[in-house]
Amino acid sequence: MTITSTSTTPVTVAVDVNGADLGPAEVARGAALAQGVRVILFGPAAEIGPVPSHVSVVDAPVSIAKDPDPARAVRRTPDASIVRAVAAVKDGDAQALVSGGSTGAALAASLFGFKRVPGVHRPALAIIIPVPGKPFLLLDAGANVEVRPEMLVQFAHMGAAFMEAVHGVSAPRVALLANGTEPNKGTEIIVGAHSALASSAGLNFVGNVEGFAIGSGEADVIVADGFTGNVALKVMEGTSAALLGAVRSAAMSSWRSKVGGLLLKPALRGLRGEIDPEEQGGAVLLGLRHVGVVPHGSFGARGFTRAIEVAARSVREDVAGRTYARLAEAGALRTTASEAVASLPDES
Repeated sequence: MTITSTSTTPVTVAVDVNGADLGPAEVARGAALAQGVRVILFGPAAEIGPVPSHVSVVDAPVSIAKDPDPARAVRRTPDASIVRAVAAVKDGDAQALVSGGSTGAALAASLFGFKRVPGVHRPALAIIIPVPGKPFLLLDAGANVEVRPEMLVQFAHMGAAFMEAVHGVSAPRVALLANGTEPNKGTEIIVGAHSALASSAGLNFVGNVEGFAIGSGEADVIVADGFTGNVALKVMEGTSAALLGAVRSAAMSSWRSKVGGLLLKPALRGLRGEIDPEEQGGAVLLGLRHVGVVPHGSFGARGFTRAIEVAARSVREDVAGRTYARLAEAGALRTTASEAVASLPDES
């Protein structure tokens, strides 16, 4: 999916460079490639190196990217790079966050610093699955292991708002991931969510989908609890890597296959680019008062460039405001007292 913004509003993105597998300098190279956006890098200045005029550096060498208890680490380490980057957004020095470290630290810092959109039960981690010609948004991809039906309803509206605002999908088709397409399939929570989604105002709900729907183009948004969504995501990533490896091995198995591989190389290169997760920019935290994007730690410069572009586009298109408006119009906002925050994954 190509992301192109119709707005020229200046946006500043705060980027935590600590925790990226290829190091702070690689994240800085990604920031340098970002066009039409200002970037503030938080990390060890000595490792970042020179930067162009649209990029500034805040020396913040302390990292909690590998801490096994991200929530506790955020509370006890106010000088950590991720905490300082979140504070820059909260204080208005930037409008969005990109974190190159662990998902858990980014989620914890964002929850404590940004707070949830009023009336949202839990934030969700949303990620574009780059199926060739049929990409879709999967959420929740790991922020909430345990959910209730009303949370899944909110996730559906959040995902629909994001696809409308950032990817220009009109009336996105929303589906619920289950073990059958019938309304009574799945756990009690899934059955309850199906009923609530079917009657939710302003939502193009197309019903339950099974795992077979991945790659079929049946939905633009697929909703799941964080446990199921994260397992599905990792299975897809693992299967994709295994298949690409098998294709490479087969192409090198004999001289004939090598010749065939050379003929197919241009087409395969295009396919690889289409399914490249770096092109999507990473996962997006939805349901918070500010936008946060979490690229995979293994991303190179191009992946971080895309993450910054996704964050900036989300600000320009007011994803947080449109999420709130959509939930309010559907009557899906929480009306009871505040509850515990999302579970905090500690993986990178």
